Amino acid sequence: MKYHNLQELLQNSRSSRTFFVSLPVELQCRLHEQSPYIHSAAELHAGVNALKALDRLSCLGKWNPKRDPV
Repeated sequence: MKYHNLQELLQNSRSSRTFFVSLPVELQCRLHEQSPYIHSAAELHAGVNALKALDRLSCLGKWNPKRDPV
């Protein structure tokens, strides 16, 4: 089912809410920044995977996305 944003998804989907609260708080905050782009459980999971991949690449390359423009 599609929702307007992350907040609506979490309010209406118990499984998505359970998954979300199982994540580290720092990751939850980063996901809230992407709220307008998360409309389903699949997009929530994809967002988590994307942020984790970004963290791995940042660590490997010592790349700072806030310092180095793309």
